[in-house]
Amino acid sequence: MDDNINSTFEHELKRLEKRVDALVRVCDQLQDENRSLKQRQDVLTSERAGLLQKNEQVRARVEAMIGRLKAMEQGS
Repeated sequence: MDDNINSTFEHELKRLEKRVDALVRVCDQLQDENRSLKQRQDVLTSERAGLLQKNEQVRARVEAMIGRLKAMEQGS
């Protein structure tokens, strides 16, 4: 009977060990994915800032052109 209990106990330990190993693999994968997503977010945030700056520059140039056109119109 003692051998039967030991066998069952060993079987449960092996099963738990496999589950823990699987969880460790999942955690490693999630950490890698999280790191990758954070890097991608940093890149996109930087790109967004650059695009906002370019947009502001274009807006200022368009407003300046409109001002010059209005001045030309009034001068005619």
